[in-house]
Amino acid sequence: MNLGEIERSLQDAGLTPRGAFYPAAGDDVPPLATDAPARAVVLAGNAGPQMWRRFDAARAEHPMTLDEWSARVLTELAASLGARAVFPFERPYLPFQRWAMRAEACHPSPLGLLIHPDYGLWHGYRGALLFAAAIDLPPPDRRASPCASCADRPCLSACPAGAFSARAYDVPACARHLARTPEPACMDIGCLARHACPVGSDYRYAPAQARFHMQAFLRHHRSDATP
Repeated sequence: MNLGEIERSLQDAGLTPRGAFYPAAGDDVPPLATDAPARAVVLAGNAGPQMWRRFDAARAEHPMTLDEWSARVLTELAASLGARAVFPFERPYLPFQRWAMRAEACHPSPLGLLIHPDYGLWHGYRGALLFAAAIDLPPPDRRASPCASCADRPCLSACPAGAFSARAYDVPACARHLARTPEPACMDIGCLARHACPVGSDYRYAPAQARFHMQAFLRHHRSDATP
């Protein structure tokens, strides 16, 4: 098994390969089902429309959540590849953001989201495959953060609720705005602060996907939306 075969399998399943790394002390990578240590981690996620199209078609036939779809697809794929699948939505939570920064050129952005030099803020992680063998990996992508050369930081001033600052993200303010404002643009096309970032504009979510994620956010933070 080589990395190219694994990445093709992920793409065939509608997912985007999101880099790989060799676990080291402090990465908090769990063991395999046999309790043997994982020697390679391959991340899977989304960047571009492929995952949304595959998930949307699947839920039209059998209603399911995105987490349920991700778990089904990656668990089946892991079984075929001799790997263990783990997920960012399982508890206890695994440090997927830290893994992402180990696996590819992702960096913290002023919004708290990870920014990628190609995908901008329009990407995500749906799971990881843990392998017993140390698969040959290419040299890590160490491109600098696009935010390092962005002086204006328009993302911090674009939020109509003023939820973002250089210090923190005010989740309750965001949730209250989405719940109270009639037909907010954020709900129609996705977070306006994310849209203000010029990086990765070709990967912006289509309106249907944006609404799906914003509605899920609002359901999860329903209590924050209540004064």
